[in-house]
Amino acid sequence: MKMILLRKFRVLILMVFLIACSMHIMIDLLPKLERHGNSGCSCSHTPSEEPQSWGKQGWPNKHTLRILQDFSNEPSSNVSSHSLEKIPAAGDKTQAFRRLEHHGQQLRGDRKRQFMQDAAVTKNMPVKGSRLSALYEHPLYKRSPPPLTDEDTLFNVNTDIRFDPKAAEDQAWTGEGNMEEFSPTGELTADSYPNWLRFHIGINRYELYSRHNPVIDALLKDLVTQRITSVAMKSGGTQLKLIMTFQNYGQALFKPMKQTREQETPPDFFYFSDFERHNAEIAAFHLDKILDFRRVPPVAGRLVNMTKEIRDVTRDKKLWRTFFISPANNVCFYGECSYYCSTEHALCGKPDQIEGSLAAFLPDLALAKRKTWRNPWRRSYHKRKKAEWEVDPDYCEEVKQTPPYDSGTRLLDIMDMTIFDFLMGNMDRHHYETFEKFGNETFIIHLDNGRGFGKHSHDEMSILVPLTQCCRVRKSTHLRLQLLAKEEYKLSMLMAESLVRDRLSPILIQPHLDAMDRRLRHVLNVLSECIEKEGYSYVVEDDLRGLQGSDHGHNGPRRR
Repeated sequence: MKMILLRKFRVLILMVFLIACSMHIMIDLLPKLERHGNSGCSCSHTPSEEPQSWGKQGWPNKHTLRILQDFSNEPSSNVSSHSLEKIPAAGDKTQAFRRLEHHGQQLRGDRKRQFMQDAAVTKNMPVKGSRLSALYEHPLYKRSPPPLTDEDTLFNVNTDIRFDPKAAEDQAWTGEGNMEEFSPTGELTADSYPNWLRFHIGINRYELYSRHNPVIDALLKDLVTQRITSVAMKSGGTQLKLIMTFQNYGQALFKPMKQTREQETPPDFFYFSDFERHNAEIAAFHLDKILDFRRVPPVAGRLVNMTKEIRDVTRDKKLWRTFFISPANNVCFYGECSYYCSTEHALCGKPDQIEGSLAAFLPDLALAKRKTWRNPWRRSYHKRKKAEWEVDPDYCEEVKQTPPYDSGTRLLDIMDMTIFDFLMGNMDRHHYETFEKFGNETFIIHLDNGRGFGKHSHDEMSILVPLTQCCRVRKSTHLRLQLLAKEEYKLSMLMAESLVRDRLSPILIQPHLDAMDRRLRHVLNVLSECIEKEGYSYVVEDDLRGLQGSDHGHNGPRRR
């Protein structure tokens, strides 16, 4: 009798174990089942329906959708997006691109609805004849880059990136109303590519995007309106950032709101322990564009539903486990990072809405390698030690003798970046990046600007040390700074007008706008002192000869 009971007990334990295992497997497979199941659910967090069939041809296998998108390079900056998710096998790579081809049809089918959304976005757009419009009509903002060769463009559209609608078996590709988007050869035209891909294609040796490229405005709208299909934490870095993927397979880096517009960085805070501000990322993009550098990837502000657009779509279990309901009945999360990732520093919604900046990804490193450079005027990041440039007044002379600063335009790019950082009050420029394809003759990418606009009541003059030590500037930069100091082209007014276009407007409070005018006068005073001491021809590098760009200023730095 005892043996019979013991056997029954063992069978019961085995059945409970098998049921538990089955439930665990079902829970893990639930997201996949939802994705491949019936698409009747219209809730905002349901992944978009995938094509049921694929063609026999597509993009080359060596390219994947994931490696087309990345925001930065090495651990010192931002990691590759494909480090967060499993890279598809060789057979899956072609499917990923065919999935994107199929999705192009959905994008075109939604254009009427998108036009209605665009009307809401543009309601705050400045009217024609504004200060901003007048600025961009000025001759200084009409200069064209040199003619571009294959070596000057990041991608060759004819060979590197191609859509073939005939490759898709889905008849939607050849449906009525789509033929005008095909070239005579039957290939999909570049105008029908997703906006994030068109942005990538437009990158060249001299700029991230052209001055009046309509794709940038379209991409900014995508960052605000595209449905978020997945979310993952970005590994590395001192503070929490999220990588968001949209329904059109574009990706962006999300920095959530950590403090209000009115809060200033406490005076006792070191620059390396300061918050990264979402509104600073947005304002930096607009400032970079007004200065005509165009070296910051497009950034837009977005109000995100933490429940439907983060928690319910993430597959990052570490992120999901940090969600909780606060005593005030608000949804909160804190993620994992080196600093400020704890319940004491949780990010809470109202009740589940949170502001954040979304910065469009640059092409992935596997397609467009980038080189990370240590900033010569990098701070020590130590509470007591000083960097060499802080104690050696002749430090710039050493820099001028060191490649790549001994030739080309790199030193002038550092001066541009110095002015850009000073206007924002950004002390955290430890590294910078360039596209490897273009060698040393290319621009500096202005990434990671979240520690700008922290103090409007203080001007950190140490940021200007590279300019005071080197006394070098491009003529075009000098003339634009003088233009922005005039009353009819006042920098603070231009910034206010540009920032009102963002969904989270107002982005900056008035004291920050006024601080930029004050700092601009500081920059012009430093340059005036340099010219008085060294002479105009030594200080100002003429990059405007042959106004259409026949001379792009590739001379080495002048020496005394």
